[in-house]
This record gives sequence, structure tokens and C-alpha cells, in this order.
Amino acid sequence: MTKSMTDQYLANNKKYAAGESVHKPAHPGKQPIQPAKRVAVVACMDARIDVEDLLGLQTGDAHIIRNAGGVVTEDAIRCLIISHHLLNTKEIILIHHTRCGMLAFTDDLLKAGLEGDPAAEKVLGQATGRKFVSCGKCASTPSAFHAFRGAIEPLDSPRDAKNTERLQWDVRRGMSAILNHPWIPTSGADAVTVRGFIYDVDTGKLDEVSYPGPTGSFG
Repeated sequence: MTKSMTDQYLANNKKYAAGESVHKPAHPGKQPIQPAKRVAVVACMDARIDVEDLLGLQTGDAHIIRNAGGVVTEDAIRCLIISHHLLNTKEIILIHHTRCGMLAFTDDLLKAGLEGDPAAEKVLGQATGRKFVSCGKCASTPSAFHAFRGAIEPLDSPRDAKNTERLQWDVRRGMSAILNHPWIPTSGADAVTVRGFIYDVDTGKLDEVSYPGPTGSFG
């Protein structure tokens, strides 16, 4: 059985977590537009994550799509459809991470704080450790912030069983959104594969999330 590029990048990650550099930062020269390894990565924008380093990606290997939380939003789906159908990627890697800020609020709480609710401002200030300054205005966009399901916790809380479970829930939800989209094929000659992971920002290691499985509740 042919080893997938995702498996190779997991092997690279073990080297990275052990202190070995795999990514080469030098400009490689002229390259084609299609990602050389036919991989697309969806990951969080967190400043502690360098996707190229932790996977050992080289320039030109993969598409990297990043947003707050590594959430599979409408725009992430848009990018993945273009990545696959026009630029020939075949493997999708979804990466969430420990100590994620998306664990520290809910959509309703953040919206209320931005609109000027004093109680929400107080809770957000306590959660983030900085004074939350309301804008005092309502807005129609963004329609959602995509905070992770479950009871909120202080920003940057150490990894434990509960917040790991919450991260797993959202990884599975993201995988489901990709795997069940009618424009992303998962069978036949043009099929893509999708695998999801949690990256530990303290150790540098990736842990794979099983799928299918629980996707959580709001309680």
C-alpha cells in the first residue's frame, strides 16, 4: 500500500517535536502552480503554529488555509474546492491545537460584548486577561465567530481531558463538513482523503483525531 503524504508529514512532525528542522526556508526557484505534494492544510492562525515547520513542508508542497480556530468555514470550503478541482490536491489535513482561543468564548458572548453589554465585557475581560473594550455598536457581519462547543474556559488554559474533547469535537465537525460537501469527492478516481489532528503547542506533537465520533453539545 502506497504511503500517503499525510503519513510522511506525521513522520516529519516527530522529527520536528524532537528538535530537528525539516523545512528548508531558502527560496527554491521557479515552480509550477500546482502543489507538488497534492496536499491542502486547514489550520489555525495561532502565532505559535508554523505549519511548514511542524509538518516539514517545503515551499510549493501544499496549500495552507488559515483562520481563527482552523474552522471549516464557507470560505475554507471555497478554497478546498478550488484547491482540488483546479489545482489537483488529493489529501486534506485539518489541524486544531491546544490552548486555542476559540475555547474561551461563545459567539453570543463575544457579540454581546462588542455591542456593549457590561456583563459580557466583564466575562470576556476575565477570560482573556485584558480589558475588553466594547465598540458599542451592532453589526450584521461576521454572521458567526465559530467558537468551539462546550463550557468556556480561561484563555490559554493548559491541556486537559475536557478541552481536548472539545477540540476533538470541532475537528470532527470540520471533517464532516468537508467529507459531506457535494463538491468535494470522497469516492471514485477523483476522491480526496481527509484526516484531522490536534497539535500540542507545548510539545510540538500532532495527535490524530478518530472519525467518525462525537461532535459535542452546548452544555
